[in-house]
Amino acid sequence: MDRRRALIIGIAGQDGSYLAELLLTEGYDVAGVVRQPVSGRFDNLVGIRDHVEIVQSDVLDELSLVDVLTSSRPHEVYNLAAPSFVPMSWRQPVLTAEFAAVGCTALLEAIRRVDDSIRFYQASSSEIFGEPREVPQVEETPLRPVTPYGVAKAYAHFITLSYRRRYGLHASSGILYNHESPRRPLDFVTRKISRAAASISLGLAEEVSLGDLDARRDWGYAGDYVRAMWLMLQCDTPGDYVIATGKAHSVRELVEAAFSYVDLDWTEHVRIDESLVRGKAELHDLVGDASKARRELGWSTTVDFEQLVHMLVDADVESLRSQLETAENVLDR
Repeated sequence: MDRRRALIIGIAGQDGSYLAELLLTEGYDVAGVVRQPVSGRFDNLVGIRDHVEIVQSDVLDELSLVDVLTSSRPHEVYNLAAPSFVPMSWRQPVLTAEFAAVGCTALLEAIRRVDDSIRFYQASSSEIFGEPREVPQVEETPLRPVTPYGVAKAYAHFITLSYRRRYGLHASSGILYNHESPRRPLDFVTRKISRAAASISLGLAEEVSLGDLDARRDWGYAGDYVRAMWLMLQCDTPGDYVIATGKAHSVRELVEAAFSYVDLDWTEHVRIDESLVRGKAELHDLVGDASKARRELGWSTTVDFEQLVHMLVDADVESLRSQLETAENVLDR
């Protein structure tokens, strides 16, 4: 039997890199699409670069996607390509709509044209619920997105459902709540806080500026969540699944967990910057109920909130210490 082949759109990101590692351990041949030249550094892929095929393609160009699908002949396609930093979607709403909404449509159409037996995963988001009328949210909770990112993701969520119904594609959407890891960019609040705690503990900084400490999120570990993606495509029947921990924590709790882990009093180092408060754009009630995923996929989390925060801080301390040692070695030459 041929080895399973998977194509990951957006392989160089946090989720794409963790998913690639998982698929390799499951015996897959893995290819990934990136926007940049394939000669790029791709830090998240350093450990597996020699084991995956990297292809440059434009997710907004259906013919380009047809070429990639034809050459890689995947059994499974995972669409993870979309700007995921929600505040940025307010500054670039058109770009966000193009990649999150139009890009998904182009990919579905390319799959339909090349091989409609390909199993497709769409990365949906809790942002599609926006200001939900029920807490926690389940798969049937009405969508009420309020950000450009959430609106674009809602379109992609619906178009995936449309292609599943109209053409019988094995197309599933994972409604993923916030999921973090040391591979998250530093502009995300989780990494901003963990990097600040690490920097201050090493004497490299004195304070960090944050916005609304009362904002709450359902935070999980990215490594757990990509496994849910894979499990969805192993099911005989496609569907939509909420992937979440079911527990909301405030930014304040995140700060307390990170700073206490390195024996710091956060109140001495955190400054509130009103310009960072998102106001009406802030969403407070996004908490997911992953009962369906636990029941039908056998999925569960392996990392809790405190373990996740400690993981982030440990990674930042290690990274900063490595940078310091490198700088000292250069000075000693």
